[in-house]
This record gives sequence, structure tokens and C-alpha cells, in this order.
Amino acid sequence: MDSFSTLIRTASHEQHVEAETSTFMSDLLGGRLGMDAYARYTEQLWFVYEALESGTERLAADPVAGPFIRPELLRLPSLEQDLAHLRGPQWRTTLTALPATRAYAERVAHCATEWPAGYIAHHYTRYLGDLSGGQIIRDKAERTWGFPRKGDGVRFYVFEGISNPAAFKREYRELLDGVRVDDLEKQRIVTECKRAFALNTDVFRALGEEFPLSA
Repeated sequence: MDSFSTLIRTASHEQHVEAETSTFMSDLLGGRLGMDAYARYTEQLWFVYEALESGTERLAADPVAGPFIRPELLRLPSLEQDLAHLRGPQWRTTLTALPATRAYAERVAHCATEWPAGYIAHHYTRYLGDLSGGQIIRDKAERTWGFPRKGDGVRFYVFEGISNPAAFKREYRELLDGVRVDDLEKQRIVTECKRAFALNTDVFRALGEEFPLSA
């Protein structure tokens, strides 16, 4: 029988690919969009991570979600440094969430407060994605817009507290395999995982509408 970490990865594979291959992301990584589109995307991430990380102290004590709360994963301080670099010191005054982003952040916040097992689905899709595919985005952003390597503008993608990402991901999968819930709840987590990818894809779609490539 497949382990839970394998189950969660294979069950959400289709949604994962859809999110990764969105038109907006392809255009952004292909260098066809300007730095403004990258900054706008970074702003949307802020809302999602604010929802993910604002309740971590409480979640750390939860028997199900607690083991996943790792300080070396936290992204909000890095995101805020990037936004100050991209939008200037007053970045908070111009920060706005797209409706799709608001829906995503609200779902994350709901799980964080009401359903810790569901929160794990969002935690998994975001942080493991940042550790993996996020490195491709960082590399492209550095080359496209000339950000200093692992510096201001791309700090969100730099996990200074994780010296060996492959080992960390292995450890994370072991945490998933040992999650303290029954099989029915595991199925619900898998469903929430698919929902997380779909919510993320909605944000990409909305960003694509805001930054269409002129034909």
C-alpha cells in the first residue's frame, strides 16, 4: 500500500501540473512580462502567507499540525523584504489582493483556525512547492531582472535555515506518513490538497487577465 506522502503527491499531480503550466507563469518565466507582473505576483503571495503564518504559534501546539510548524520554513519576513525592494518602503499602502487571492487566503485562514488537518494540505502545497519549483522562479527572476543572487527581490525563495533541501523534503514526507489521523481524514486532506492547487491556479488565471500579452 502506498504511503500517505505518495498518495498525496499522485492524487494532486494533475492540479499541480495545471498550476505550474499556467499561461501567466509561463509568460513570467519566459521573460515575456515585466517586473511589475513579478511584483504583483509577489504581493498576492503576501496575502496567502500572512494567512498561513499568522496562526503558527497556536498551531504549533496542535497534535496533528504541530509537527509541521517549522521556523526555518516561515516566508513572511522574506516576502516583506522583497516587497520593500520591489515596491518601495511604503509597499503596504498600495497592497491589494485580487478576489481570487482573497478566496485562497480565506480558505487557508479557515483551515488554520477550524481544521488543522486541512491546514496541512495548504502547508504542503505551498512550502514544498517553494523549496522545489520556487528555485526555478528565483533563477529566472535573477537572470531576467538582474536581482542580486539570493538577494533583495528573491529572498522569498531562499531558505537560509535549510542547508539540504533534499534531506528536508525527505523528513517532511516522513511527517506526512506519520500524520495522526484516520484514513477518512487522510482522504479529506488529499481533497483539500487538490483544492489548494485549484485556488492557486485561480490566482494565476486572475494575474493572467491583469497582465495579458498584447497579441
